[in-house]
Amino acid sequence: MNDLPATALLLAKVFLVAALIVGSVRLFRGPTLPDRVIALDLIAGIVFSFAVIVAIESDESLFLDVAFAIAVITFLGTVAIARLMERSAKS
Repeated sequence: MNDLPATALLLAKVFLVAALIVGSVRLFRGPTLPDRVIALDLIAGIVFSFAVIVAIESDESLFLDVAFAIAVITFLGTVAIARLMERSAKS
């Protein structure tokens, strides 16, 4: 039963890699800018999740700080791109 947490973390990594591949395909194929923005947001969420998993595995809280920074930067970037898209739609 001691292998259960390690197995769960490995399974989480596998699913995150699969999601990263799908998100990357959407990022490169598009077809529209909103599709790419959402794909980039998804990829940032996946990187956030990887940082949390590494923090759990290594028992280092520094990775949680990295995950928090990724989340804040992603949020601010998404808001900035949304504002830019809104302004360009009005003109």
